[in-house]
Amino acid sequence: MEAQRALVRQVGDRVRESQEALVEGLVQDIRAQIGALDQEAAARSLLEASITENVVAAINFLRQGIDPDQLEAPTAALAYARVLAQRDVPQSALIRAYRIGHQRFLDHTFALLDDLPAADRVPVCVELVRLSGQFIDLICEQVGRTYERERDRWVASRSGVRQRWVTDLLGGGPVDRAAAARALRYPLDAVHLACTLWPATRMTSFDLVAAVDDVRAHAVSALRARAALVVPTDEYEARLWLALPGPPNAPASPPGSASSSASASASASASASASASASAPGYLGAPEGSPLHAAFGRPGAGLGGFRTSARQAARIREILGTRLGSGAAAAPLWVHYDQAAPVALMAGDLPAVRDFVTSTLGALAAAGAREAVLRDTLRIFLDRHRGHAATARAMSLHRNSVQYRVHRATALLPRGERDLADDFNVRAALLAVHWLGEAVLATGS
Repeated sequence: MEAQRALVRQVGDRVRESQEALVEGLVQDIRAQIGALDQEAAARSLLEASITENVVAAINFLRQGIDPDQLEAPTAALAYARVLAQRDVPQSALIRAYRIGHQRFLDHTFALLDDLPAADRVPVCVELVRLSGQFIDLICEQVGRTYERERDRWVASRSGVRQRWVTDLLGGGPVDRAAAARALRYPLDAVHLACTLWPATRMTSFDLVAAVDDVRAHAVSALRARAALVVPTDEYEARLWLALPGPPNAPASPPGSASSSASASASASASASASASASAPGYLGAPEGSPLHAAFGRPGAGLGGFRTSARQAARIREILGTRLGSGAAAAPLWVHYDQAAPVALMAGDLPAVRDFVTSTLGALAAAGAREAVLRDTLRIFLDRHRGHAATARAMSLHRNSVQYRVHRATALLPRGERDLADDFNVRAALLAVHWLGEAVLATGS
């Protein structure tokens, strides 16, 4: 028996050495096989943390012979279960993920036993199946209880009730609009501007609620909104809808633009008070000192606009999650859909975007500080109709510096100046890098 335990510990050591590959494969498998868990960047990060901690816990369970009665589910696994409960993801999807993980763990482990003598291999396999099954059953029981408690708490809360109505509205199916409007205390026949808000720094859930309320009050004042609807997505994120002034059949325009119902002075004030990383002039900017990132959709009328604006905000949230994941920004970002619409349409397939960027930009797609400066200069230069003086003003540079940088950037393109004869692809690639960051740059450079 002791010899068998020693072999199991040896196998645990081997699994630990290949842990990263196992986790990466598990994340890919679960996202591919369970659509409900293939969510935006923030939720994917929680999924990866849960898988990583579960794998580490399973390896330790094998190596250390932990008493099953003392086994506790990892913190990240419980946190992920609570988030899924808050997002109305079925518990069956979570439990299925553990079953897939169990099978993949065994497949990975058995592949490491080829060099064991045949007489030892079968008993070790039987013991691995027994121990891993015991581990999965105990963890699933704890995770399931956590999910159920959080689901009951969330549904009973006012936020949970609002979220259920919003989930029905966004689902695209038939819904009693009048009942939804009464329950939400929000006019669904308005022109809607949707926004997703999440922390730029670590904060408690209480501080997040206060910060979101500050943004709500700021946006309502700056845009003279008729009403506002705040719905927490989970403990780390909230969605905000603003019912803009004016009839619902009026043509929608970017909030803060000259044709918006909000006054020009309010828009200017909002933009002026935004942080250095906030949105461009003509768009609603962050209130002074706000600790939140914000992703905005376009204004849209009626229930269709309610849904479309939210979907667009979610796409911008996805882009910023990718960009922030690469450490590209520290200050809060406030970004509107129109600022990154082409990238929002591309961002669902990052490998394809990376291939497009690297083939279009060539050496300019290298992940170096020098190349980053040259890319930004060329992007701004092309955005300003190739005006050296306008680019110099936008970047607070001397005109000669702009000319030098543009020349150096152009020389790094695959075909040099010929690539700028029709610059559509170059502009699109530069925009993709600007918003998605290192995730779409050349690897291994």
